[in-house]
Amino acid sequence: MEKVNIEEKLSLIKDHWNPRIAGELNGQQIKLAKFKGEFIMHKHENEDEMFLVLKGSFRMEMGDKSIEINEGEFLIVPKGVEHKPVADEEVCVMLFEPASTLNTGDKVNEFTRRNIEKI
Repeated sequence: MEKVNIEEKLSLIKDHWNPRIAGELNGQQIKLAKFKGEFIMHKHENEDEMFLVLKGSFRMEMGDKSIEINEGEFLIVPKGVEHKPVADEEVCVMLFEPASTLNTGDKVNEFTRRNIEKI
């Protein structure tokens, strides 16, 4: 058992849209990531995802709906819902999701990360 210093772990992340595993429990992973710009519209057929904003804010676009998530707020995207994170400025996010979750869901492209680094 070791405590995790979130600020310290975030300082190791120098890129965007490349989540890192900060912890694991009960088949779930706790990931840290920095977002900036637009991701891709995608969905996860079998997994819910939780996005907790640690610093900054971003929009979750879902078809004709857009939700602003600010520092200290979280959003759970249910499985099967198409979504696209958009961050006008850099944002630091903690994600909670099953270990089986592919970051780009039903799409595979340059954003896809199959082997996520542990920090």
